[in-house]
Amino acid sequence: MGKHSRPGPPNQPSRAIPHADADDPLAAYRKRRRPPLDLYRRHRPLHGGGSHLRPKEPRALEEWNGFSYEPAGTAPTLADAERWVKEQIPNTHDWQA
Repeated sequence: MGKHSRPGPPNQPSRAIPHADADDPLAAYRKRRRPPLDLYRRHRPLHGGGSHLRPKEPRALEEWNGFSYEPAGTAPTLADAERWVKEQIPNTHDWQA
């Protein structure tokens, strides 16, 4: 098969994480509380369908709270929703390792 490489598309961030600290009793919990693919904000079409379809329709905005995504508002268009997703650099919470 040749050289070893991590699976998946090359444009996705690595899922490799440092080993858990043996002295931290909550290390396993913190590892499970990472958002999927480290996305802290996301948007979804209000009326369903693919996110690239109907770019002029409103979007529901969701933000990671450390356990799950919760509603954070709405955006009038796809462009506004994408701008909202990109405007915040992930902040560090005490639930992150």
